[in-house]
Amino acid sequence: MKTVKVLIWGFGAMGSSMGRMCAGIRGLEISGVCDMAPDRLGKSAAEALRQRDAAEGNAADEYPGYLEKIIIGDDIDRVIQESDADIALLATDSFVEKAAPKIEKLVRKVINVVSTAEEMAYPWISHPAVSAQMDRVARKHGVSILGTGINPGFVMDLLVVMLSGVCRGVTGVRAERVNSLSPYGPAVMEEQGVGLTPEDFAAKVRSGELAGHVGFVQSIGMVCDALGWKLDRPVEQSMEAIVSKVERKAPYISIAPGMVAGCDMRASGYVGGKRALEYVHPQQIEPELEGTNTGDYITIEGDPNISLQVKPEIPGGIGTAALCVNMIPQVVKAEGGLKTMLDLPVPRAIGSDISRFF
Repeated sequence: MKTVKVLIWGFGAMGSSMGRMCAGIRGLEISGVCDMAPDRLGKSAAEALRQRDAAEGNAADEYPGYLEKIIIGDDIDRVIQESDADIALLATDSFVEKAAPKIEKLVRKVINVVSTAEEMAYPWISHPAVSAQMDRVARKHGVSILGTGINPGFVMDLLVVMLSGVCRGVTGVRAERVNSLSPYGPAVMEEQGVGLTPEDFAAKVRSGELAGHVGFVQSIGMVCDALGWKLDRPVEQSMEAIVSKVERKAPYISIAPGMVAGCDMRASGYVGGKRALEYVHPQQIEPELEGTNTGDYITIEGDPNISLQVKPEIPGGIGTAALCVNMIPQVVKAEGGLKTMLDLPVPRAIGSDISRFF
């Protein structure tokens, strides 16, 4: 088996976490890194990873020597040309409209893509025309596209679908994820409104400037399609500020008492005249400082009823990075096209050697 060459586009908190994991797997080789951040641009991938280790307070790993020669560049066309990549890990956006042009650029160079963009977890539900275009281009060039992550992509959708597999029928779903935002970088903090005053948070919610959790529509859409349900109306969502009573400090942001530490988002999906899907998702930095314990909870009303609890939460930062990297073999081996987690073999840990998949 030839070595699978990996291009990483976006080397912030998530991209570097994926890079750290790739560096420890035999048969995977990081062959190019693209990033715009001045503090990373022009450095070697190894140096950037050591810089990230120091910023996060982690002991520096011993990285493969070849990473000293991989220089981070901001010209994606040049990085693509020099990397000769088989697959790209795209960690730059949350929304389909911003991710799609980058994905198509990669696909036209015959590079498979795994994207962390939340809307890419099930883009058919929100962007059918753009999804059809990405699917056509990917099929034409014989490569695959997958959007995934811890949520959407796993906890509130794929895991729900898998649990339904032991039911003779399902009548309702409730999914709750209480998680920490602390591992995430500045882009996610901005989307969640972390660090704003409550007044600014409320104003940005009214103006539509805050994204909050991106993915309820995708998660509910995936579950409904898997169960053969049709929504009566669009997914209903709400967003409320979580205001901190104490000082909180995460790796990429610090906030004072009275500032917004995160947001409590909720969504409902109505099927057959009743609320069949209830989704609850409060997320904030350092939740333990005010006695909030993280966890993932899924309840399925059916025959039989199912109740799953995971405490504490499946860590979002590690979970997303691991899921993206662990799906590399499935994506590389898949027939060309735009895929979702419903289309590919279930995720499993690669371990230290990718060769067993080929």
